[in-house]
Amino acid sequence: MPDDGVSIMTAPSQDARIYDARICRLGEGPLWHPRRGQLFWFDILDRRLLSRSPAGDGLSWLFPDMVSAAGWVDDDRLLIASERALFVFDLQTSTRTDLAALEADNPLTRSNDGRADPWGGFWIGTMAKTGAPGHGSIYRWYRGRLARLRGGIGIPNAICFAPDRSVACYADTREGIIWRQPLDAEGWPRGAPEVFLDLRPDGIHPDGAVIDAEGCLWNARWGTGQVVRYSPAGDVIATITLPVAQTTCPAFGGPDFRSLYVTSAADGDPSPDAGLTWLAAETAVPGLPEPRVILTEDVC
Repeated sequence: MPDDGVSIMTAPSQDARIYDARICRLGEGPLWHPRRGQLFWFDILDRRLLSRSPAGDGLSWLFPDMVSAAGWVDDDRLLIASERALFVFDLQTSTRTDLAALEADNPLTRSNDGRADPWGGFWIGTMAKTGAPGHGSIYRWYRGRLARLRGGIGIPNAICFAPDRSVACYADTREGIIWRQPLDAEGWPRGAPEVFLDLRPDGIHPDGAVIDAEGCLWNARWGTGQVVRYSPAGDVIATITLPVAQTTCPAFGGPDFRSLYVTSAADGDPSPDAGLTWLAAETAVPGLPEPRVILTEDVC
């Protein structure tokens, strides 16, 4: 995340509550597993995958390198992005099966934001570990092939997809822009991306995002403690404020996908509750279940 993030906070939303009190230095990548009915998320800097069991017990898995984002493959397996690879992780046995190297020859970069797409693919961004501009890329894993979609990004974030499959959204947090990328019938980029939100005049750094059932984008604003809902036209509809500065990424979950969870980061934030994971709101409009990631036949 940028070191020069603005710090703008208003009164916390009254219905927000702590979902998990474990401190994450850089909480990210929340994923509601629709079959397990369970939230998973990451502490990137401490190399952990975290969750809570249906009974409420805290669960965690430690990895040898930084991990940042996931999609679900089946009841017991996740596709996980690390700083060196995409791999399948079995939650029951804690074993992994590597699928593809991810900038493994570049020790200066790591994975960041990612999300499954509606076709069963998985998009993942990379960035410089220092957050330096221009070193990041966005890739797509699709049924056995990893393809680079765009380079020259500072901090790729806000990867999410319209319900009608027409566009993908993604941001460069450092640059302060969220783009919309038109997609073809198989989910590949079609033509050039278009600027959806230019937040540079307000000094806003857009972090992770998710799109709800009405096609509205919920974006975590790094440095502000906020998650903002934007209409498809780019108008602000609603704002949720948490008692921390560094909100990182929202995710919909719960039995009706109306529970909005939000991760946060403790590093660089003096707030007493920095780094906790939040149940920020119960929303009037639900989110959508995350699509299943389809793998190659030899690891399905």
